[in-house]
Amino acid sequence: MYGKKVFGIERSTFIIDEQGIIQHIFRKVKVTGHAEAVLQVLGE
Repeated sequence: MYGKKVFGIERSTFIIDEQGIIQHIFRKVKVTGHAEAVLQVLGE
């Protein structure tokens, strides 16, 4: 922020298949629309 280093939280979601392999990563998640985006990826 304004040239200063700050600590914060960066939310991420990982979709992992039955074999334990990461299939999709969502970085810098925002609440609005996230559930729909995850469901869309799961429906593929």
